[in-house]
Amino acid sequence: MIVVTGATGNIGRPLVAALAEAGQEVVAVSRRPLPSGLPEGVRHAQADLGDFESIRPVLQGADAFFILLAGELNGPGEPAADLLAIAKEAGVKRVVLVSSQLAGTRSDTLSHNRLREFEAAVRDSGLEWTILRPGGFASNSFAWAEPVRTQRSVFHPFGDVALPVVDPADIADVAAVALTQGGHAGQTYVITGPEAITPRRQAEVIAEALGEGVTYVDLTREAAAEQMAQFMPPPVVEGTLDVLGSPLPVEQQVSPDVEKVLLRPARSYGDWVSRNLPAFR
Repeated sequence: MIVVTGATGNIGRPLVAALAEAGQEVVAVSRRPLPSGLPEGVRHAQADLGDFESIRPVLQGADAFFILLAGELNGPGEPAADLLAIAKEAGVKRVVLVSSQLAGTRSDTLSHNRLREFEAAVRDSGLEWTILRPGGFASNSFAWAEPVRTQRSVFHPFGDVALPVVDPADIADVAAVALTQGGHAGQTYVITGPEAITPRRQAEVIAEALGEGVTYVDLTREAAAEQMAQFMPPPVVEGTLDVLGSPLPVEQQVSPDVEKVLLRPARSYGDWVSRNLPAFR
């Protein structure tokens, strides 16, 4: 049995679907009551990674555990080692953690302290572990959906700075392999897309898929910070803008890990747009 947290998100939903299609017994965990669209045969459990005791009964009988922290769960909380201890007590043998590339490239960023804590706890757990460190998500473009729909415009800073954004479906596929197949214990995989692409070019890809013009408006750092502060705490805003505007060379590199694990190239940004085009119409 495989327990998947964050089961309704951009990574969890395709992961649950992939595992179910492969015939795995899956428990999809979310903080909300029973979500719609779960594949047939998948069991749902309502629990909260912010409350480790709520996870304890869900893990009973599980062989593998997928850990995904999102939103406020990246802030301070119970000691990460406590969750791994609960998993081990429940009989879990294998754990896969979604961390972030920045946990490795920017060890001083406050916004990723919680992920670094979880990485250390996973490594020290005594379980078979795999850590996934994705770069920026292609799905961050959902933030552009409303202005594209209503104004055919994208508002974003650093329009000509390229990063190899990753399709969350590729993160899910790598996680599915690590959860179900041998040979991945003790590995830390950096997950990126197949090429570095600028925000300006991303807007062009959306325009090409729509068959209509989309205007790219290059925001100043200050304007972008003001916009992001509406839904991000200040340290996260500044750290995000640092990466978007002044990425380290390693953060602009394409990682070979998706192809190494999946034996196929990573999906392109255009692939992601084609699957999610209704959001921009």
